[in-house]
Amino acid sequence: MSLVVSAGSFCLQAGKGFPISKSKGYKLGPRAALVEARPRVNGSPVAVQVLGGDRAEDLQAEARAMARAANASVYSAELITSKYGSRPVQVVKRTLEILVGLGSFALKLLLEERNGTLDENKRKRAAELRTIFTRLGPTFVKLGQGLSTRPDLCPPEYLEELAQLQDALPTFPDADAFSCIETELGMPLDSIFSSISPSPIAAASLGQVYKAQLKYSGQTVAVKVQRPGIEESIGLDFYLIRGLGFFINKYADIITTDVVALIDEFARRVYQELNYVQEGQNARKFKMLYADKEDILVPDIFWKYTSGKVLTMEWVDGVKLNEQVAIERQGLKVLDLVTTGIQCSLRQLLEHGYFHADPHPGNLLATPEGKLAFLDFGMMSEAPEEARFAIIGHVVHMVNRDYEAMARDYYALDFLSTDVDVSPIVPALRDFFDDALNYTVSELNFKTLVDGLGAVLYKYPFNVPAYYALILRSLTVLEGLALYADPNFKVLAASYPYFAKRLLTDPNPYLRDALIELLFKDGRFRHVE
Repeated sequence: MSLVVSAGSFCLQAGKGFPISKSKGYKLGPRAALVEARPRVNGSPVAVQVLGGDRAEDLQAEARAMARAANASVYSAELITSKYGSRPVQVVKRTLEILVGLGSFALKLLLEERNGTLDENKRKRAAELRTIFTRLGPTFVKLGQGLSTRPDLCPPEYLEELAQLQDALPTFPDADAFSCIETELGMPLDSIFSSISPSPIAAASLGQVYKAQLKYSGQTVAVKVQRPGIEESIGLDFYLIRGLGFFINKYADIITTDVVALIDEFARRVYQELNYVQEGQNARKFKMLYADKEDILVPDIFWKYTSGKVLTMEWVDGVKLNEQVAIERQGLKVLDLVTTGIQCSLRQLLEHGYFHADPHPGNLLATPEGKLAFLDFGMMSEAPEEARFAIIGHVVHMVNRDYEAMARDYYALDFLSTDVDVSPIVPALRDFFDDALNYTVSELNFKTLVDGLGAVLYKYPFNVPAYYALILRSLTVLEGLALYADPNFKVLAASYPYFAKRLLTDPNPYLRDALIELLFKDGRFRHVE
């Protein structure tokens, strides 16, 4: 079987054997030269059954993992300002690197704006910005991925290009990774694993992943190891980006969002992603809330072998959700898996409000058993309860074409402060949705709605909460995957049964009123296609 892995996700493609080959020119040291093996009895390999350990023992192992991560960094704007404000040489050097990368890009935008060619070159410039972010390193890769979920900050062309940013970056030395494992866990490598791949399966912006086999049980695991010096690198970058944010807040009147506050919120999320114990706890909570459905799989965390910089997680066999041929070869249907993903995404947003904040095909795997596996829990987000109800009401108002109510919903959704007059927004909503809603629910394309809404958000003083932007992206990604398999697939049609069931069964008074609004208009029963 060949390995198909991103640094936050790990999977196997069926039907291709299972070799581990060492990288070209790499000489194995004693710690790396562990041999791939399975336990044997009388010379024959045997299956290893790993039984669930005692809950108390598991909690103790988690507590020890938390102790190992006690010194994990937490983002503080004051601390990075104090730290890097006294390092002018380092700041100037990195500033020049960034200016070289972004300066020519900004100059091109300025010239095109003066020449009147800005709009026609928008797609070209968006692709160029994606390349620049990749070249500038981990912080800018993460920044680009964050911007790809912000329709209030970026035009649609930039959203689409930045959403393609991949985490793939050059690997760091294996000796450093193995040393990190031993230092973090306080044990020799060969006392933890009976085998480990001599080179990483994949590398990402914050770390790289190895495939290994636990010595005590023989179970196959994925081991994610943090990139050395990553905290120093992103700390300096966020210090500089905050400075740019202050400049934008002061001089760029076209951007109404508080850019510095946005940068600080994003930096906090990235720093949380650096704490692998936190990621493990995120995975555990996600599993508790959503893996009660038999078609959802969330890998287990091995706390004994986890720390702030090392994460050991159950290995998941499967293929990426965007690899349709490989999925169908297993006798599975992409559309069934996408529908499962849509229902799970809606549960994440509208039931518990705790959801995966980094949705992309590499983090969604189809297992041979037909389950949808979620991976990489470094970035999670939460939607407050009042917002969850407001979203359902917003959908009802959209279906009913009640644009005044839709505009007022933006107060409850925390898109607008209460002192903003929404009356100018109503015509913009009417102009777009009157045309879009001429289609039936079964015909309406979700991406069309998101792009249209994004255009409205970009023109008016909206501040889109992260949870809302991320869930829209999640559903858009799922619809995009489904369209490869069936050009006629519509995510709204797949979502409609969930909304109907929720409205019919939830006793909350707000949702009771929303149901009445959906079913009746002017005292007469509606017909919804």
